Amino acid sequence: MNYQEIMTAFSQSGIGALVLSRDGVILSVNEAGDRLLCGQGKLVGQQLIDIAGELGQESNKPVYTCVEFDHYVTRCTTPEADGLPDGAQLIVFRNAVDDACHDMLISVVNQLEEAVILCDEHGRIYLVNDAAEKMDALVTQDVRGMPVSEVYFMRDGEECGTPQVLKTTQAILNRRQSYTTRFGHDVDIVVNMYPIVQNGQVLGASSIMQDWRTLDLLRKQIIDLQDQLVEQSSNGRPTKAKPLSAHYRFHDIIHISPVMDELIAQCQQAARSNSSVMIYGETGTGKELIAHSIHNASSRADGPFLAINCAAIPENLLESLLFGTERGAYTGAESKPGLFEQANHGTLLLDEVNSMNINLQAKLLRVLQDKRIRRVGGTEEIQVDVRVISNTNVPPYQAIEEGKLRRDLFYRLGVVSITAPPLRERPEDIRLLANSFCLKYNEEFHRKVSGIDEKTFSLFQNYSWPGNVRELQHAIEHAMNILPDTQSVISPKYLPRHILDEDTAKQIVKELQPPPRLLGPLDDIIRKFEYDAIFQALKDAGGNVSEAARILQIDRQKLQYRINRYKIEPEASAK
Repeated sequence: MNYQEIMTAFSQSGIGALVLSRDGVILSVNEAGDRLLCGQGKLVGQQLIDIAGELGQESNKPVYTCVEFDHYVTRCTTPEADGLPDGAQLIVFRNAVDDACHDMLISVVNQLEEAVILCDEHGRIYLVNDAAEKMDALVTQDVRGMPVSEVYFMRDGEECGTPQVLKTTQAILNRRQSYTTRFGHDVDIVVNMYPIVQNGQVLGASSIMQDWRTLDLLRKQIIDLQDQLVEQSSNGRPTKAKPLSAHYRFHDIIHISPVMDELIAQCQQAARSNSSVMIYGETGTGKELIAHSIHNASSRADGPFLAINCAAIPENLLESLLFGTERGAYTGAESKPGLFEQANHGTLLLDEVNSMNINLQAKLLRVLQDKRIRRVGGTEEIQVDVRVISNTNVPPYQAIEEGKLRRDLFYRLGVVSITAPPLRERPEDIRLLANSFCLKYNEEFHRKVSGIDEKTFSLFQNYSWPGNVRELQHAIEHAMNILPDTQSVISPKYLPRHILDEDTAKQIVKELQPPPRLLGPLDDIIRKFEYDAIFQALKDAGGNVSEAARILQIDRQKLQYRINRYKIEPEASAK
């Protein structure tokens, strides 16, 4: 078939085709090809290498050419064609946007540490990423297209979650599963399973898994370390600071504002009881500082103080960290106490408690009600005497309305509710806090910064401080890191840029710009400086020539001569 007929036929199917000369010049291109290469009718006569060089390369694997952003093409198999110009070749190509995006996403999935499996709508395995191959000791080619239930056999009477997700289109989160692969490999995981739905159609499901043995090793390391600390804390020898003690006291809370006086008075009163305390405050308001202080002012001050961030640990790991485990609870499980046992006769701080899974919140509620815990996999109930303090950076009732905090748990955790005010509501404390941070970093950085200038304090007072006290501390630390040794006072130019108001930022940028380069004859440059100096002196003197002469420290007659020479009107310069 003639090459021109081939090009026309391909164009009707949306496939591009072009004729390339021996020296790489485009001799002709069909309509689809011009569109795919964004040629706008101007491709003929141009070098292909300047437009889409990869199309000139033959390869057994897909090679993508990015013509413009989000616009990829790839070369196709070229049919035999008659009538081509001497030495020319026919090149056929197609739209490859979806192909390139697919390959990029597959590459990303294979770089993840989590194991990922994708199944189609019938539960057949479509993709197993590199981490899953390693965890399950299998090869994708051996299982691709097989039903997931024929590759993974659940233990302990469980059912595979993928068919359930495909049927209900509801995600399954933080499920603990143990299975044996068809190749005899035993695996213990924590998995999140999600349906893949497009325009109401179920396309498949994904499973994102973590090896429980890795999580459990982390749990064991945490518990073992805390065991050692508890032992050191209770060995009977007097120490300056116990390893599991709270570090701060109420006198460490720097303030002069009445709102903080009232807050501390409430906390001191709450410290006298054993009731649970919930502290709400924006990020950086010092919630943990308050929790430490309550513990140290309480009758439990000699007991352990343990803290855990509920947002940073998966649900299954968090449960075993809190309540402990019994041997045989799962593969490799050992008998280990949890944080409640380790904090016995002391205080347990639950940071970001609103991030805790709702199911685990129910178990925590029972512990608070009964003052007994049951280890994961255990049957025996263990009596504990622990005061619980919790923190949240979301207003408690907002968290309840959003379904992130059980209402009944709030009533148990928030017997005493404390609200830490944001820094913008205690502006009286800003100067005191800033100076204290300055002293702190003087000692830490071996500096001798004497203070902070008034313009900086004015900026501090007008700034909203979304990061609160922590952001103020960061601003001072930033300034003292970059403050030159020749400077002893922190000025606005050394603050983080986002703190500055628009006018101050513009002025600092102007000051940092280098002076304009002086060009021209030296006499002209000198006369320009002299003119500017005389004009400014007359302006400062209100047009009085004698006063301007005193400012410039020259005779009045010499100044008058120069005024006449430069044709300056003293009265005009004073305006």
